[in-house]
Amino acid sequence: MIPFVDLKQQYAAHQDAYEAAMRDVCANAAYILGPQVARFEEHFAEYLGVAHAVGVGTGSDALRMSCQVLGLKPGDEVLIPANTFIATASAVHEAGATPVPVDIDPLTFHMDLSDAAQRVTEQTKAIIPVHLYGQAMNMAAVADFARKHSLMIIEDACQAHGAIWGNARVGTLGATGCFSFYPVKNLGGFGDGGMVVTNDGVHARQLRLMRNYGAIEKYIHEVPGTNSRLDTVQAAVLDVKLNSLDAWNRQRFHAACRYSELLKGVEEVSAPVFEKKRPERHVFHLYVIQCQQRGELVATLNEEGIQTGIHYPVPVHLHAAYRHLANGPGSCPVAEAQAGRILSLPMFSEINGEQIETVARAIKRFYAKRAA
Repeated sequence: MIPFVDLKQQYAAHQDAYEAAMRDVCANAAYILGPQVARFEEHFAEYLGVAHAVGVGTGSDALRMSCQVLGLKPGDEVLIPANTFIATASAVHEAGATPVPVDIDPLTFHMDLSDAAQRVTEQTKAIIPVHLYGQAMNMAAVADFARKHSLMIIEDACQAHGAIWGNARVGTLGATGCFSFYPVKNLGGFGDGGMVVTNDGVHARQLRLMRNYGAIEKYIHEVPGTNSRLDTVQAAVLDVKLNSLDAWNRQRFHAACRYSELLKGVEEVSAPVFEKKRPERHVFHLYVIQCQQRGELVATLNEEGIQTGIHYPVPVHLHAAYRHLANGPGSCPVAEAQAGRILSLPMFSEINGEQIETVARAIKRFYAKRAA
């Protein structure tokens, strides 16, 4: 059995440190916004090189609260890629604004800025570049685009903890950056968690109010707020894990390079495009290929004990919840075509060479049989 993600290995390797961190929280019984939250916020901000980090309940909350703190309102439009997790769209929708799906680049899977330019209107107020699968989007191009069209930038870095564009880590290059600490992420907790980062002190204070019913001081509610606080136990565990993030990312990159090497020459498979000499640009939350006969391949791999995933099988604008956003099928042709071909192979920092070779051999064997 080769799992799609193996969280047990990581826990076993660091069990003593994780459990010590959790025991410390329990011994002090500071379960809500305890000192470990502030400590992790400080350490995460230092790691990213940003002024402020505000822990929230989920990555989805981070995106939604970013939209709110930046003043997006009903009637405003926000550009998002058509191929992304649904939370990117729902966060905009929950803030009252309208998500506008944009087609994607066929090689990087990132938002196609030339297509985005065709979708800008007088109501367009923001753009959400998604660093999909762990690959940093070209933020220099995004910044130029945003300046040209007077747009705010909200970075969706929920899959790209530690990735770098230029000399800065992703999440620090927009008005806000949003992170998820869902367990399978490169930096994942033992449950839900999220973070908003920003260099704007006013926005940071507003976010701290919003996450805690509009109050920083108990029972002094300055603004309407909600309950979206990073759990203290999660913060304690994440603070331990942060020390290993760069090493884990390097291991993922090496695994990706090995996959690409082994799959070279398989005509039915297109491996992800990335710079082999720039490991900081892609931290490989997911290793996503494009392939022919995907359904049959998935079934065959599953029979051989190899788990896979699809990220994502339905573009945003084709979900029933958001069909009203675009012109239906054909409005984002690249994203729609790739949705039928993309396949995520097993990827986690502890995956070993033998497992990668087993997956690659199984894929080669599948297509060799079809060609015979």
